[in-house]
Amino acid sequence: MLRTTAIALALAATTGTAFADTACESVSFSDVGWTDITTTTSIAKHLLTGLGYDVDVSVLSVPVTFASLSGSDVDVFLGNWMPAQNGAVEKYLEDGSIESINVNLTGTNYTLAVPAYTYEKGLKDFADIAKFADELDETIYGIEPGNEGNDYLVSLAEANTHGLGEFEVKESSEQGMLSQVRRAYDRGEDVVFLGWAPHPMNVNFDLKYLTGGEEFFGGEGVVNTLTRKGFVQECPNVGKLLTQLDFTMSMESEIMGAILNDGEDADDATKAWITANPTVLDAWLDGVTTTAGDEGLSAVKTSLGL
Repeated sequence: MLRTTAIALALAATTGTAFADTACESVSFSDVGWTDITTTTSIAKHLLTGLGYDVDVSVLSVPVTFASLSGSDVDVFLGNWMPAQNGAVEKYLEDGSIESINVNLTGTNYTLAVPAYTYEKGLKDFADIAKFADELDETIYGIEPGNEGNDYLVSLAEANTHGLGEFEVKESSEQGMLSQVRRAYDRGEDVVFLGWAPHPMNVNFDLKYLTGGEEFFGGEGVVNTLTRKGFVQECPNVGKLLTQLDFTMSMESEIMGAILNDGEDADDATKAWITANPTVLDAWLDGVTTTAGDEGLSAVKTSLGL
């Protein structure tokens, strides 16, 4: 609460003034390689570039992202999925080395999923997985190594929770996992994997999410914007943008569909979406300036060719 209040006061102090972040002309982001975070980070990059900032994006794992934010090696992370990442980020939020400044997305879902046909066979809960050991080849498909969701699933197998002691959690990547799911789905085979929304997988596959993982994954969740300690106070103009940079499930799903289904480059897909929906810029850029202190909305529109 104290950090949130301090951030609000820092932003309020800039209200009504044309402020330029002269000491913050470069902003660094972590992108953990998930298409949704690649999408939102690309949107932020378009906006900040149009405002005159240099933007650096590094692809880092979630644990490295939090360590980098805590060590002030990275400025911003737009992909703090909660409550699933609570265990990994909590200590940094408590010691103040990372600050949570905005809820940028609501209504998310993140837990194990199966095709609807597998669900109808009776695999509806984490406790049901072991009953399908043969059909699943004793395999759960996860995403990138070091991901906290994978780690939780590995811990279940190691403790033989729900009888999962013989199961292997195959760590790969978002695309590697989904390729495995696609092969199984096209053959009508059973498969269990980490799923989430928003994501085009919810359209590409008729899938169902399992119950039983709420202790770790929670129910409906949110995605938070994180910054390194003191970033909003040091860079209030960027901070103002970040606290106003909210997304929607439909927005992200549409852009991710262009990237994953149509093969578009992320920067091209996000630019095309903003171009088709320019009114989103009004709220995002309200009161935000360029690095020179000029009105930001018109500058970004010019940069995007609007």
